[in-house]
Amino acid sequence: MIKIGVLALQGAVREHINSIQACNVEAVAVKRKEQLDEVDGLILPGGESTTMRRLIDKYDFMPALKEFASAGKPMFGTCAGLILLAKDIVGYSEPHVGVMDIKVERNSFGRQVDSFEADLAIKYVAESFPAVFIRAPHIVEAGENVEILSKHNERIVAAREGQFLGCSFHPELTDNHRLTAYFVEMVKEAKAKQLV
Repeated sequence: MIKIGVLALQGAVREHINSIQACNVEAVAVKRKEQLDEVDGLILPGGESTTMRRLIDKYDFMPALKEFASAGKPMFGTCAGLILLAKDIVGYSEPHVGVMDIKVERNSFGRQVDSFEADLAIKYVAESFPAVFIRAPHIVEAGENVEILSKHNERIVAAREGQFLGCSFHPELTDNHRLTAYFVEMVKEAKAKQLV
């Protein structure tokens, strides 16, 4: 059995946990870095990326998050979580966790009032997925090993690179758990490889 953690410093933690549980997988809210040892995959939820970074630093999570990534364990960043995973952020000299070969732009769809929903085709996931965009970033550039999974109005809004998955929107705010289920499969595959 696998266990998936949700980084529980800020953001839509409960909704992600509900979505993981809807995929019949055990979910845990990760509030201490030691808990990362107990989980096979990790979701970095939406929220406010600057606030999340402050809390990551305050609770000394960064070295543990980088170690988690280098151990080959899957990570899924949604909205602010996507920003945390990116190696390059427009207007910033330093990345956060910086494990995914993408360049992202924060708040690229406008402010809170410009939040919207769109039906997206997501490769391997769904022909039509109800995506909720709230002060969403988007992927400006993707490295050669990054697979683009979805675009909205020609902007890249979902991508995967190896064990890393990222999206601009909030899949946890809908009753459609197919993107979470896709991540669950990534975690199962990664764990199976580690057991070999």
